[in-house]
Amino acid sequence: MGNGSSLDSSKTIYLSIAGKTEKIVLSRLCGSRDIHDLIAQAAGVSRYSEITLRDSDGALIPISPSMAKNLPSSPYEVTTTTPSLANAGDGEAFKQVLSQVTEQFTQSPNMDMLRVFKVDEMKLDLTNRINVLERRLELEGLKAVEIEKCRRDISDIKYQILNSQKKVIDFNNMRPMYYTGYYSALSDERKISLKRDVPLYPKYTLSQETVNYLKQPTFDIWDWEPNEMLSLLEHMYHELGLVTEFNINPITLKRWLLCVQENYRNNPFHNFRHCFCVTQMMYGMIHLCKLWEKMSREDLGVLLTSCICHDLDHPGYNNTYQINARTELAIRYNDISPLENHHCAVAFKILSNPECNIFANTDKEVYKRIRAAMTLLILASDMARHGEIMDCFKAKIELGFDYQDKEYLETLKMVLIKCCDISNEVRPMEVSDPWVDCLLEEYFNQSDREKMEGLPVAPFMDREKVTKPTAQIGFIKFVLIPMFETVAQLFPIIDKTMVEPLRIARDRYEHMKETSVPNTSAKKDE
Repeated sequence: MGNGSSLDSSKTIYLSIAGKTEKIVLSRLCGSRDIHDLIAQAAGVSRYSEITLRDSDGALIPISPSMAKNLPSSPYEVTTTTPSLANAGDGEAFKQVLSQVTEQFTQSPNMDMLRVFKVDEMKLDLTNRINVLERRLELEGLKAVEIEKCRRDISDIKYQILNSQKKVIDFNNMRPMYYTGYYSALSDERKISLKRDVPLYPKYTLSQETVNYLKQPTFDIWDWEPNEMLSLLEHMYHELGLVTEFNINPITLKRWLLCVQENYRNNPFHNFRHCFCVTQMMYGMIHLCKLWEKMSREDLGVLLTSCICHDLDHPGYNNTYQINARTELAIRYNDISPLENHHCAVAFKILSNPECNIFANTDKEVYKRIRAAMTLLILASDMARHGEIMDCFKAKIELGFDYQDKEYLETLKMVLIKCCDISNEVRPMEVSDPWVDCLLEEYFNQSDREKMEGLPVAPFMDREKVTKPTAQIGFIKFVLIPMFETVAQLFPIIDKTMVEPLRIARDRYEHMKETSVPNTSAKKDE
């Protein structure tokens, strides 16, 4: 209100209406519409009338708060025109009113003008209407959500009924049992709590023959009970000097191995025996290739520990199922290697328990390196990344493999854990053949569930299409042999001990396929 046309408190305006002088007093809060209505009232005409003001010289005077004061001797001449609503219609009157409102919004210096046409009431009415529309949309959305939930509940009930009647083999304890476990990630409490402690974990004395046999790729993993496998794993840590390297408390090592064993599920394939199988193959490769000459003892510890943890709490359904079924794991890890991320998380949840932390006596920097390296290796076990990792490995070999380069060594370790993870066909037929049956059983369980839930089914998992030869021939020819042949470029000794058995296995399955009774479905699929 600091300019010359503003009012300190009020302003007096003199008007000439039909030859008679009238006086109106304007407060400082008056807007243009207020002044217009005041003049209309003084002239005795409708507030919707058009009003014009002129000074003594005939110049037009704007009806606004900034209009200049005048004297009784020089009043403003008022001219009014009353609109005919019958002729002009409500629309014309509304336009006139809207024009006045627009003028107030552009000219009035205060917000009290919102009172003019009960703007608050209009605003409330619009808000109510919007709320009604939003509620209607929300209800429609809730219906869709409820339908989806009902579908999932029905699917879950069907699955539980199916499993309640299905018998599978406990490959960890080698005795029949009913599999009633429905897929869900274990709670954090269960992941780190031991059901039994070290006193119930018997000590086995290993013969020299067993000690030597444990280092061979031909080792028969089916001959050993769960507690014996724990003792063999414990032996590996002592024999490789890892207990000394990481200053591991021997009791903590036992507890950790027990806790790991308890967190492998009773799946046909991805169970604790598979964990032991992969770790034993890594132990064999460490000795066969003399890896201690190429990498540090810390690296050897990371390799062995990653193998032990690489499939922790595996639910028995692969990443494709997790993503297609939109499971909790797929959502949690944004469809990016959900299982491998989960295995890694469970591994470090176990290590977070002081009773099971085999790396508790290492300093912070060493533990940080171990965690990063284990995460890298466990995530590398996702077969979706196979091509990417192998291309990188081949490129480094072509450039001349540098064992002093950290990146080169990381790639080698990723390839080594991949080799061990899918190395069953390297073993003698009597050892590898049961694993194929176990894997197909797990595949068939998944495909049965996918059919029941209306999800896509991979042909190599469909019990109506796949056979043992068709399942293995392509995998051995296009995945296993090329990968092991590439590793053999760095460690030629494995050509005879690992690559040659793979070629024999390939030939055996091809012969089996030729001599077996043709499976119509499988032939059609091929």
